Amino acid sequence: MSRNETIYLKDYTPPPYRVERVALRFELDPETTRVTANLKLHNNPHVVGTGELELYGQEMELESIRLDGRDLGAGDYQLDDESLRLSGLPAEFELELVTLIHPSANTALEGLYTSGGNFCTQCEAEGFRKISYFPDRPDVMAKYTTHIIADKTDYPVLLSNGNCIEQGELEGGRHYAIWEDPFPKPSYLFALVAGDLKWIEDSFTTMNGREVALRLYVREHDIDKCEHAMASLKRAMRWDEETYGREYDLDIYMIVAVNDFNMGAMENKGLNVFNSRYVLASPETATDSDFYHIESVIGHEYFHNWSGNRVTCRDWFQLSLKEGFTVLRDQQFSADMHSAAVKRIDDVSVLRAHQFQEDAGPMAHPVRPPSYEEINNFYTLTVYNKGAEVVRMLHTLLGAETFRKGTDLYFKRHDGQAVTTDDFVRAMQDVSGRDLGQFKRWYSQAGTPVVKVSRAYDAAEKSYTLSFRQSCPPTPEQDKKAPFHIPVKMALLDAEGQALPLQIEGDIEAQRHERVLELTEAEQSFTFINMEAEPVPSLLRGFSAPIKLELDWKDEELAFLLAKDGDEFNRWEAGQQLAVRSLLAIIDTLEHGAAAESYSLLSEAFAQLLDDKDIDPALAAEALTLPAESYLAEFQQTVDPIAIHTARQYLRQELAQTHRERFLQRYQDLKDDGPYSIDAMSMGRRKLRNLCLAYLAETGEPCVTEHYEQAGNMTDTMAALTALVNTGAPAAEQALNGFYQRWREEPLVLDKWFALQAASPQADTLERVQTLMKHPDFTLSNPNRARSVIGSFAMRNAVNFHRLDGAGYRYLADQVLALDALNPQVAARMVTPLIQWRRYAEQRQQQMRDELERILAAPELSGDVREIVSKGLKG
Repeated sequence: MSRNETIYLKDYTPPPYRVERVALRFELDPETTRVTANLKLHNNPHVVGTGELELYGQEMELESIRLDGRDLGAGDYQLDDESLRLSGLPAEFELELVTLIHPSANTALEGLYTSGGNFCTQCEAEGFRKISYFPDRPDVMAKYTTHIIADKTDYPVLLSNGNCIEQGELEGGRHYAIWEDPFPKPSYLFALVAGDLKWIEDSFTTMNGREVALRLYVREHDIDKCEHAMASLKRAMRWDEETYGREYDLDIYMIVAVNDFNMGAMENKGLNVFNSRYVLASPETATDSDFYHIESVIGHEYFHNWSGNRVTCRDWFQLSLKEGFTVLRDQQFSADMHSAAVKRIDDVSVLRAHQFQEDAGPMAHPVRPPSYEEINNFYTLTVYNKGAEVVRMLHTLLGAETFRKGTDLYFKRHDGQAVTTDDFVRAMQDVSGRDLGQFKRWYSQAGTPVVKVSRAYDAAEKSYTLSFRQSCPPTPEQDKKAPFHIPVKMALLDAEGQALPLQIEGDIEAQRHERVLELTEAEQSFTFINMEAEPVPSLLRGFSAPIKLELDWKDEELAFLLAKDGDEFNRWEAGQQLAVRSLLAIIDTLEHGAAAESYSLLSEAFAQLLDDKDIDPALAAEALTLPAESYLAEFQQTVDPIAIHTARQYLRQELAQTHRERFLQRYQDLKDDGPYSIDAMSMGRRKLRNLCLAYLAETGEPCVTEHYEQAGNMTDTMAALTALVNTGAPAAEQALNGFYQRWREEPLVLDKWFALQAASPQADTLERVQTLMKHPDFTLSNPNRARSVIGSFAMRNAVNFHRLDGAGYRYLADQVLALDALNPQVAARMVTPLIQWRRYAEQRQQQMRDELERILAAPELSGDVREIVSKGLKG
């Protein structure tokens, strides 16, 4: 049984020794690799010396240890399963450690492991301690030299961080390469890759005229799927120069795609290791969504070169310092490359459907958590996505120009350092001259604030008052919350939908048509003067804060905003709220027959959107998509997944039947016989056309089968196949079999095939999933394949996961236990649907608790899973 020790932010102390340089030597062998680490250390001048040092290490054998050239015996140090301790050390010394590790047996995919016959590493957060004994913490930064030795036939490519300074041949068919990274970095950014890889090469000229070699390494049969990733990299490099003034700093930038990877990608200095799903793409094998996310993730990892590598986090409590900021940067990049409104909608949809749920559950934690047991469990949507919203609010409060000055100061002030979120906010405070002390509560307080708004119009005074009351529900270990600093971007609209000039009573600020109201108190009011008639408020424009906004909208006002608001996000938001009201009404009345008027305004809006040929098709597709079932659950005190699914499906079918001719006409109008293109307009047209196809599938329209048979790209193929499977069409099985036969040699395409079936709402899906687990192409050891089946079923298929007989819960618990023996990190992420048990009715609560208790009782349970399950049971 893994022991769980709680680590607290308040207990942080600087390291007693700093590591000046690290020289690593790897003699690679898949069964047993020998690692020699030479460290030069010296006293930390900010710490009173004790002569003691703890080096972390796990799952390896210590072959020898030398201090300043002297061999140490067993009595000279203390060694256990977690660390190596030395005492009586001088102020400066050199340490040589030789360890033996076993990459092919490393199914957890942390440290050095093998994937498809190649070696690769994953060291964030604490993987380096599975390579060598080391003070493996982010505030220990050193310069690394890496000497790699391997069989040349099996491993012709040898890569590590930095620049290659030497390579050559050795006896016995072996060869070597030496890499030197000139920039200090923490051990979590170390990387090594060795294998039989091919590459494509390009170059980039930086804004100061430096030529940078760009290489993208893949397996030989994937070499034709790399062009989009390379083009995305070059766009990201140019964008970061133009938007943030950040220039790349090494002679070469490398990306390696591997099939077995726990995460999406890793920003190791100069050598990014990627899950292959975020690199490989061709029109035949990848959807528009794949192309889009590849560009986003390529950008994200590149942007980390400054926001994470050159300036890194002091400790893991500060994880959002690099991740939240970098997520914002990749969101801005994607918005500039595509539709800014659609990008904002996508980001908010993820936040609401998943992060808000995290905030309301037993694993709720602040953006900067005060404690953790297993750091892998805090790579969360709160740290990443809510963290990005926190940085975005600074951008909103300070304005783009001042925010850019703040980031310039932050990078200049802390280049080469390991710092904190306080340092980031301090840079913003120093350039703006504003006190951001209250704003920092976003980093220390958990939960999603609720802002209730009331309004009053005084016709005699021609004034309009908006009153705000903010609160935040209790979260684990935080019952009471102080008021947040909340920016509410807003406008007031006249009867034609035009934004009115805004002047707040007693405010000498110049009139503007859009303002940012700053909520800093529990209750606060703003009175606008010179209002000739009562306006319609457009609040939280662009979703200017990660809050729940409550206002007594009339349905007619929502329809008005959907039709006329100049803020595209708020147009979409009004439609979503109109749809939520319709769906909640259907849930309440479906058993007695839902009245047409419960969604008549929504239906009229659908008609207008389908008839509007000038609207951005990508935005129209978002507006015509009903709220996700996971988001609808946020509006139920006791969640009833089956009722939510039934109501949503009922409304989809009603809208599909009512507007069948419009959907069909729009579908036909959007047909594109030209070559496949991934420009924003082409992707938007396909998105809207395929959405129309999904609605038409609800009517039994034969064009769905024709669409599948005639599809010339994976986007159209998957859209049609999904429609056939989800509606239980007679052609579905034949199409599934044909798809498998065609794509059985393409792992990423097969992941889509598995995931599609696991997410199907058809009643027999759990039985199908259990059959898929026995499929010869299924394996638990590959995270992508495990996520495609187990994750798709448990996290994307609420109606079947929450079956009343509890079989869905038993299935997930079985798989979590099986995964935990192989890969605790993936297992811990899979178990999260069960910890939401308090949100459901009593029968489901008991069934979910039973499975959590069964998991917790398992012998040899990992610390990763134990922490989540035990916190989940406590609530």
